Amino acid sequence: MTGLFTDTIAESTSGSGITFSNDIVPATPLSHRNMIINGAMKMAQRGTSADGQGYGTVDRFKTDYNGVDENPTQSQHALTSSDTGPYEEGFRNSFHITNGNQTGGVATGDRIIISHLIEAQDVANFGWNYTSSSSYITFSFWCKSSVAQNFYGRLQTSDGTAQNYAFETGSLSANTWTKITKTIPGNSNLQFDNDNNAGLTIEFNLFRGTLTTGSVTLNTWGAYNSSARVPDMTSTWYTTNDATWEITGVQLERGQVATPFEHRSYADELRRCQRYFYAVDNSDPYHMIAQGASVSTTLFIGIMAVPVTFRGVPDLTTSGSYEFAGTIGGDATSLVITDPTTSNNIQVRANGSFTSGQPGYLRNKNDTNAKFELDAEL
Repeated sequence: MTGLFTDTIAESTSGSGITFSNDIVPATPLSHRNMIINGAMKMAQRGTSADGQGYGTVDRFKTDYNGVDENPTQSQHALTSSDTGPYEEGFRNSFHITNGNQTGGVATGDRIIISHLIEAQDVANFGWNYTSSSSYITFSFWCKSSVAQNFYGRLQTSDGTAQNYAFETGSLSANTWTKITKTIPGNSNLQFDNDNNAGLTIEFNLFRGTLTTGSVTLNTWGAYNSSARVPDMTSTWYTTNDATWEITGVQLERGQVATPFEHRSYADELRRCQRYFYAVDNSDPYHMIAQGASVSTTLFIGIMAVPVTFRGVPDLTTSGSYEFAGTIGGDATSLVITDPTTSNNIQVRANGSFTSGQPGYLRNKNDTNAKFELDAEL
């Protein structure tokens, strides 16, 4: 070593040292290098199985489908030592799709896809010189299909003139985990605004009908065309009843080298996910939601603490029974969330019947099946 700092750590004469090439250091950070949230699929705040569209199980990954005869099922799947490849690399969960029975055949508008959306500001401030074709990001993931087939994926930008980058997995062997790695250059047409809106969409196409497929050049950026997002696809997986497809170890990083997956702690990953979705734990049958006071004979305003500041104003979904306790008393109705984006405190408004000025708190009314969810997803 000729100086205090060096781009290369040379191998020692005994062979016990480590060598880092300039492609890795300093091009790729040694920590916080993975732009994907929940790429190991360990967080599933909403539950472990669902048959609806959108975000239903694994945080930050959603499904979209159209024209199906039977809804596909999404789930957080537990990996075992038989999952050769990802299991040895420390992965214990995957995002798993089970196709329904598509007995009606294939229509041009049919589709089943998985997608992950990234905020524009996270790409803009990632350190990737995305307008330069000499600056790269590397995208990698593990996937497995029960049907031997080639699948397509794509990246799509949202700001400026939308751009599309399509890629393929290559022919996957049935029921075999395969690691896919793609090195992606920047392009002068790319734009990412410094805001909290969707900036980059990553999509895995299990099937798309010809309404949205066509002549697409792989592994290159081009203007987004809604009629040709990926090349025409075989329908083998789609028309195979109860076919499965699963994915884990999703990583998007700076540079031209796919580094080992950045495994983050449970607490770290949970907080990243809670910027977009937060579910109140109702395992306690009298879990407190907010504390405050009645401001009239019918309106309660309380403060609810949340783990992190939301990306934007969240939608509130509730079910089950809630009540006021303390001085107020009585049942709660018409729960509304306001002003959530400036701090970790959220204002909760609810209707009831009480005397103006009474202090109290809002809680679950002994209902472990109640639902109180805040959704600020992209």
